[in-house]
Amino acid sequence: MRTERRKTRRDFLWQTGGGFAGLALVDLLSRDGHWSAEAAGPASGRASHFPAKAKRAVFLFMNGAPSQVDTFDPKPELTKRSGQPYQGKLAVGSNGRPVGYLMGTPFEFQNHGRSGLPVSGLFPHTAKYADDLCVIRSMYTDTAAHASGCLQMNTGSILLGKPSLGAWVTYGLGSANESLPSFVVMTDPRGGPIGSASNWTAGYMPAAYQGTLFRSTGAPLLDLHPPVDDRTQRRSLDLLKALNESHLEMHREDSELAARVQSYELAYRMQTEAAATVDLSTESEATRRRYGLDEKVTADFGKKCLITRRLLEKGVRFVQLYSGGGHIEDTWDGHNDCIGNHKLHAAETDKPIAALMEDLKATGLWDETLLVWGGEFGRTPTSEGVGKPGRDHDWHGFSMWLAGAGVKGGQAIGATDELGFAAVEERVHVSDLHATLLHLLGFDHTKLTWFYQGMNQRLTGVRGEVVKKVMA
Repeated sequence: MRTERRKTRRDFLWQTGGGFAGLALVDLLSRDGHWSAEAAGPASGRASHFPAKAKRAVFLFMNGAPSQVDTFDPKPELTKRSGQPYQGKLAVGSNGRPVGYLMGTPFEFQNHGRSGLPVSGLFPHTAKYADDLCVIRSMYTDTAAHASGCLQMNTGSILLGKPSLGAWVTYGLGSANESLPSFVVMTDPRGGPIGSASNWTAGYMPAAYQGTLFRSTGAPLLDLHPPVDDRTQRRSLDLLKALNESHLEMHREDSELAARVQSYELAYRMQTEAAATVDLSTESEATRRRYGLDEKVTADFGKKCLITRRLLEKGVRFVQLYSGGGHIEDTWDGHNDCIGNHKLHAAETDKPIAALMEDLKATGLWDETLLVWGGEFGRTPTSEGVGKPGRDHDWHGFSMWLAGAGVKGGQAIGATDELGFAAVEERVHVSDLHATLLHLLGFDHTKLTWFYQGMNQRLTGVRGEVVKKVMA
C-alpha cells in the first residue's frame, strides 16, 4: 500500500472541485511566465533585452579580500603619514581585532599603457594590459565577514539560499554546448571559500542552473571513463531516465530530481567532450610556459586559467576561478602579514591571468568575453596592531576591475578618501556591480527575474544602478 505524500497547496487546488480551482492558478502562473521558464529549460536561455557584445563571463575571485591600497588604488597621502595613529571617525577593525597605525604600501605603483593607469608592482604581467582594465576604486558592501561577504558578492545577498551570479547568467544566456555544463567553478587546492557551494548555488531556481565544480587537485573530473562498454551504459541510462521521468510526473515541483535526470545525460556526453577539454597534454610547451605550468608557484592557477580558455572555446557561459582557499593566510586574508600574503597570492595569479588575456585576444574571444577581478571586500589602510604588517577587513571601500567585451578600458572609476578607507566618489555597491555585469551581457537587471514566493525575484533585489562609465 502506497502512503501518499503530504499535499501541497497546489495539489489541493488541483484536486478540489475536479481540478477547476486550479484553472485560476494556471492563469496566474502563466502571466508570471512560470510555465514558459520551466518549459524552456536551462539550455535555451532567455531573449536578451538589448544587443550586447559579451556572450560569456569569467570571474577571477580573489578569495579572502585583497587590499585596495596595495593593488589598484595608490595613496600618496597614506605613504606620507605611514606610522601615524589613525584619528578618523570611521569605524575600522572587525571582531575586536586591534587597530594599529596607518601603514603605507611597500609596493611601487607605476603608470602603465597609453592611459597611464596606475598598477601596483604586484602585477607586472597584468599591468601590460592596463589599457584594457576598468578599475572601480569605489566599491563597497554591507558586511565585514567573509562568509556573508562572499555570499553577497556571488548572490547579491548576505543571506543563504539565493541564486548565484553564475546561475543568473546561465538562466539568461542558456547553454551553447549540450556536452558541457554552462557554469563551471574551480576552487583552490587549499580549500574553497567560506560558505562553499552556497556561492555557486541555483537557490530557488531549478538545480540545473547551479555551478559544476571541477576538482582543484588531480583530474578535474572523476570517472569520465566508465568500466562498462558504451552500449551497456546507454541502456542503463535509458532505463534510469524512464524511471526518473515516471517519478517526476508525480512530483513536477522537484527541480532537484529534474536536474539529476539532466545531469546523468550531461555526464554521459561529457565523457568525450570534457575529457578532451581538460586534457592539457595537447597544449604546446610555449603555451604551458606562458601560463606558468612549469613553475610551482603558478602551476595550479595557471592550469585553471588554461582550462578556462578551453571551456570558453567550447561555449561554456560562466567560469569562476578561486584564488585562495581555507582561511587567513591561505587566502588573500592578510591579517598576520598582508605584505607577504599579497606577494604570494599575486605571484600565483598574475602571470596566468595575463596569459589568459593574451590568448583571448589572439583567438578572438576577447570581444565576446567579460572578465571580472576582485574579492568580497578590501582591507584597512591601518596595520592590525602596532608594528605588525597585517591589515584588517575594510568593507567601506575597495577596488575591482573589469575587462573585455563592452568594457571601456584604461580608466579608474570612483575614488576612496585620501587614505583609502572608504568610497567617497561615484560609490558602487555590489548590487550596482551586478546590474552592470548583467547589462554588459545584454540583460536589464530589473527584467531578468524568477517568480518565487509570490514575487519576481532578481539578482539585485530592490537595488542596483548600472555604472554607465564602464561601457565602451
